[in-house]
Amino acid sequence: MDIFEELRRAVARAREENDLPDFLAERLCRIADQPERYRRLAPDIADLAGQVALYDTYGQTGYMGMGVNNAVLEGSIRRLEEAGRSPAGQ
Repeated sequence: MDIFEELRRAVARAREENDLPDFLAERLCRIADQPERYRRLAPDIADLAGQVALYDTYGQTGYMGMGVNNAVLEGSIRRLEEAGRSPAGQ
């Protein structure tokens, strides 16, 4: 399974199990659906998939603060979207 499929699966799980908001899921799926644009950012995509797997609507409030909340996830998405708009290597 490639990193983009891993991201798609993490999004599906987070939507089903942890109430990931649609507006974030849509942005995440747009990234997953454009591997040609984001392949050079594969390590960042892997980190993002890990964050999505830890998504918690009330992130950072549970036991040991291990969850990722909307604000953290949105910041990661924004950074990837911006990097995806930049030409490779810049």
